[in-house]
Amino acid sequence: MLLVGPAGSIETDITDPGAGRRAIALIAHPHPLMGGTKDNKVVTTLARTFHALGCVTLRPNFRGVGASAGAHDQGIAETDDLITVAGYAKERFGDLPLICAGFSFGSFVQTRVVERIGAHQLVLVGPAVSRFKTGTVPTGTLIIHGEVDDVVPLSAVLDWARPQNLPVVVVPGGEHYFHGRLQVLQQIITQHWRQP
Repeated sequence: MLLVGPAGSIETDITDPGAGRRAIALIAHPHPLMGGTKDNKVVTTLARTFHALGCVTLRPNFRGVGASAGAHDQGIAETDDLITVAGYAKERFGDLPLICAGFSFGSFVQTRVVERIGAHQLVLVGPAVSRFKTGTVPTGTLIIHGEVDDVVPLSAVLDWARPQNLPVVVVPGGEHYFHGRLQVLQQIITQHWRQP
């Protein structure tokens, strides 16, 4: 589906569980200049997991990816676009609790979104805290990281989380893209699900 955003179209995949919707899950993909899209396997795993939990899921492509208009903007304009998608979701599906989930660069953008509009829950997978200046996040944020992440070292995530007293769920043997461990990722999110 093409939504209307500040720079033009925002290509967005939407899955709706129908009656009994519990929340809206907005999911952000990894860095577009490094091949990140809404169809990334971690992103689609997040979408399937939240859909199974009764959430409407929205997976937009960032600017310049697929049919989304505009050009990459280091997370600044991307934040505006995600807020636009969240607004569309609330308008279409009602004022349901918002869950913001992101993978890698998408995690960074989601921290900016939550800073501006808030959320019922923030889920950060492989957060790129060593690559993008990531601020503080709300208490209760779920952070999941691979033990042997070769893109964002686990030590960098722990250094970022420590002053905020944030727990980090570490996937043993997991690397940045969670090869062979997507089911573990799904289980962690399901176990940490906060009923709205």
